[in-house]
Amino acid sequence: MARSNLPSIDADLALIRAGTPLIDVRAPVEFAQGALPGAVNLPLMNDDERHRVGIAYKKHGQAAAIALGEKLVSGEIKTARVKAWQDYVAQHPDAVIYCFRGGLRSQIAQTWLSDAGTRRPRINGGWKALRQALMARIDSAAEQPMLIIGGLTGCAKTVLINQLEGGVDLEGFARHKGSAFGRMPEPPPSQIDFEHTLAKRLLTLAGPLVVEDESRQIGSVNVPLTFWRAMEKAPRLRIEMPLDWRLAQLIQDYIIDLERGYAEQFGPEEGWQRMQAQLSNSLARLKKRLGDARLQRLQRLQALAFAAHERGDRQAHEAWLAPLLTEYYDPLYRYHLKRQQDAGVVELHVGDWESCREAAQQWHAEHAANRQGHTRSGVPQPLA
Repeated sequence: MARSNLPSIDADLALIRAGTPLIDVRAPVEFAQGALPGAVNLPLMNDDERHRVGIAYKKHGQAAAIALGEKLVSGEIKTARVKAWQDYVAQHPDAVIYCFRGGLRSQIAQTWLSDAGTRRPRINGGWKALRQALMARIDSAAEQPMLIIGGLTGCAKTVLINQLEGGVDLEGFARHKGSAFGRMPEPPPSQIDFEHTLAKRLLTLAGPLVVEDESRQIGSVNVPLTFWRAMEKAPRLRIEMPLDWRLAQLIQDYIIDLERGYAEQFGPEEGWQRMQAQLSNSLARLKKRLGDARLQRLQRLQALAFAAHERGDRQAHEAWLAPLLTEYYDPLYRYHLKRQQDAGVVELHVGDWESCREAAQQWHAEHAANRQGHTRSGVPQPLA
């Protein structure tokens, strides 16, 4: 049984900000749905054991559930799990334990560890309490000054975001480039993990934020509503670059980097096949919007580009990327832009990539200075 004299600490965001190693003792299925940043899953019970204990709890109450849990996780199984916790603590002496609400499971893990000679604290309120704090940080960030970077596909908006102080790379957190072709070789995060990664970044940014112009849905995840509403109202910069410059960016991002990413995971041959399949399937998914004739034309050009790519000519992809931009993505963006302008969204600057970078830096410096002045004068500011 768990003991009441074991150490505990509050669900403080300083744990996340400091990158504190965390031991998540929930079942793997819970961990997969979303964990705290910096956590490793070393469960007290596996998924089947948790399921059986849950049934016992519903039918017979807590005492019966605890008794079944102690029976299922005993002997060599218990020894192995305690050793996994000990090994992790040996490598991370400042590790902290948590379960869903900071209750029975984390206390049992603490008790077993303590009996084995290792004492580590658990988080009061567990995963749930810290998640609430992380989501509150996202909500408070929506009150900070925000600048949106927009522009046609291929204008290297993400590159610019990541060069700016206050930059928040939503596509990086979503592991998706935000278009039909935006899937990355790495599996996407769960919605919860996306939100937690965003919140962790925001913990480091108390001042002005710079974010790319995105749809609310990025790949398989959604931007939290309060943050998204702030994005919709924020002023914008718009990058304008010529077609050949944009095509060079797309070939780097969607061809060269994509092929490299798949090759690193699956080896050159399988990586090449997966990269082709992804680009082919992405194009096919646009059938409804492109129409049969245009889709078939682009598919023929794409197939020829793949053949040329195998001979070493990656630039051949311009043959299908250029019409895809000019006939589909560019008109789509201009429609999106007109809707923003009709809604009265403020556009602070329109120019090439370098001038937008300079304009964004100037905007950030001005708003950071204003915020520092407000702080000195006693005006309340969003929590960091």
